[in-house]
Amino acid sequence: MVNGQKLLVGIIANPESGCDVRRLVSCASVFPTSEKVSMVVRVLAALGSFGVEGALMMPDKSGIAAGVLRATLSQAATASEPWPEVQFLDQQIEHTADDTRIAVRAMLTAGVRIIVVLGGDGTHRVVASECGATPLVTLSTGTNNTFPDLREATIAGLAAGLCATGEFGLSEICRRNKRLNVHFADRHDVALVEVAICRNRYIGSRAVWNPDDLSEIFVTFAECDSIGLSSIAGLLRPTSRDAAEGCSVWFNHKNPVFWVSAPIAPGLIRNMPIGSVRPLPLGQQIAIEADYGTIALDGEREFEFTAADKASLSLDMDGPLTVDVRRTLELAAGRGLLASRISRTLTNKKRTTG
Repeated sequence: MVNGQKLLVGIIANPESGCDVRRLVSCASVFPTSEKVSMVVRVLAALGSFGVEGALMMPDKSGIAAGVLRATLSQAATASEPWPEVQFLDQQIEHTADDTRIAVRAMLTAGVRIIVVLGGDGTHRVVASECGATPLVTLSTGTNNTFPDLREATIAGLAAGLCATGEFGLSEICRRNKRLNVHFADRHDVALVEVAICRNRYIGSRAVWNPDDLSEIFVTFAECDSIGLSSIAGLLRPTSRDAAEGCSVWFNHKNPVFWVSAPIAPGLIRNMPIGSVRPLPLGQQIAIEADYGTIALDGEREFEFTAADKASLSLDMDGPLTVDVRRTLELAAGRGLLASRISRTLTNKKRTTG
């Protein structure tokens, strides 16, 4: 309990992440259900060590929920260290992004203090569109894992526990991320990593993997060791997550100024025909000049548009809060929080067995 309120953590484990068409056209790994279950279990074990009492999870039909339920029942019968009580949200599963949106809304209504997300860039984008001021702990289980962290789930769970219990102020351990806002017709959506303007008239298979389809990309940050479309900008004009700007790249397929080889998907390296590379200022509204095409958000085509839709985008600093796992554990170590917790745990065990 904190201030008389039950400690609750939300967990979103996307059953669809790591399963798209890029497994057919590149060398992307398949992320099995069994590993997602194992990661959730490791997060639960870490949360339990900090006294987190409850975890809310999105149900699914792929086996994640069933596997977690079996693990929690087994742990309750055999282990002395308590885990949070896992509750699955009461919602219909439609196998669309709306499943995640509905789950996040329900978690916020229930009062979760933090949400642990298992997914790729697309999953985190959907969660970020709904989570508001609730911080996220990010874990990679997707195809292009540019936004989420690639780290051990146990360590992420420890940081989530420290955040949930209020040991630190959010300003001490969280980053406020950038985002791209896309407007056209009467619609609005966001991207956390990149917006790609594609020359396809129709969405088709959502994943973007063919370089010939690309007209222009806009990125919030660009790291030279990343994978996916943002890697193109990362190899041309690296831009950090904390920089007060983004980057845009325009492709000239007829008369390129130069070419760059970039890993646009795992194992898929393509020569990209570059027309120009420019900084993307904060707050500037940029019109999409293409007469038609599709708009991809964080690697997946989401919208078809024409010139009549007057599509535009802008960059701001109002993206989600994400927990800096390393920073959190460094602060905890420096303040002796983990050592004192271990000491109390050992003392309680001696009392119980004595």
